[in-house]
Amino acid sequence: MSADKVFHARHAMGRTVRGTALVAHDGFSARYDLDRIAGVFSRPSHKLAGRSYIGRILVLDTAKGGVASAWMLHEMKSRGVIPLAFVFNSVNPILVQGAALGDVPMIAGFDQDITAAIADGAQIEVNPQSRVVTVLD
Repeated sequence: MSADKVFHARHAMGRTVRGTALVAHDGFSARYDLDRIAGVFSRPSHKLAGRSYIGRILVLDTAKGGVASAWMLHEMKSRGVIPLAFVFNSVNPILVQGAALGDVPMIAGFDQDITAAIADGAQIEVNPQSRVVTVLD
């Protein structure tokens, strides 16, 4: 595997997962960007509008939002309408708390724009223990 398919992060938490990347150079707010019942991005101006996030590894620019994100991610997890993991260029403490409460692995803080480095639809592995994202295909 070539070195350009392995990306090292500064921050990470959670278990290792493998899945399909859903990628956009856009932000993420559980409150304003999602239809949390249907499991799709619902804000019309979001680059992933209309696409399902259920069971996908979200690769996005940054986390947005306030305290509601924490309980929203926990509630989404209880219904199985949740992303498999988060991969961000940057993250805020609120979403870290939400991901922990919702048991969603998260990794953030790369030396390059991770949304440009990983192709939409790529199969990837997120390994928070090693703070590494690996493109598998």
